[in-house]
Amino acid sequence: MRGAAGVTLCHAVSPAVPAAATARVKDFAATWDLPLKLVDAGEFADPAYRANPVNRCYFCKSNLYGTLARMGPLVAAGTNIDDLSDYRPGLQAAAEHGVLHPFVEAQMSKSDVRALARALGLGDLAELPAAPCLASRIETGLRVEPADLAVIDRVETLLREVMGNITLRCRRLRGGWVVELDPLVYEGLSAQKRAAILTQVRQATDDGRAVDLRAYLRGSAFVHH
Repeated sequence: MRGAAGVTLCHAVSPAVPAAATARVKDFAATWDLPLKLVDAGEFADPAYRANPVNRCYFCKSNLYGTLARMGPLVAAGTNIDDLSDYRPGLQAAAEHGVLHPFVEAQMSKSDVRALARALGLGDLAELPAAPCLASRIETGLRVEPADLAVIDRVETLLREVMGNITLRCRRLRGGWVVELDPLVYEGLSAQKRAAILTQVRQATDDGRAVDLRAYLRGSAFVHH
């Protein structure tokens, strides 16, 4: 194992990255005494990304990998073999920038990566639920606006403070805001508790748009005809 010698952490920050994620990276760097560079990959200056097309991830990753490639000779991604069965336009950007996929080369699934993290003493990170970027909560075709992303981060942070680190999404759809909760958690909520959550979300969004609550449905903001 290489160890920490000569390792520098790099974390891309933007309105699409939850504040809690950046805080977690800073805590990790401090705990392991590793230097940390925070970078702006520049995707918010890219009109193609802001337009939020079906392949938005391609434009995001193109900006990210381009930025990382200017910082060092090799760029590796955390892609695992489970990702290969899904629609991942970011993989095209990775191919164009010569990005390596060591977990894919080792034929590791997401559960394998989690097991490796536990074996390395990174149990807290291993148990984190899947957390795609905040822009994934905005319905395809709606422009990616930092103000909407700030609302999404505020609502999700608020709900996690009271419900724990469960699977939840605050989505910006054409019809308004929709909060999705882990299906088992959602089904276990009383009508009074659901009403209380909706009141909290309306106060947090505060923009007059409709607000709804329902069970989590993967990729429900991704509209692909």
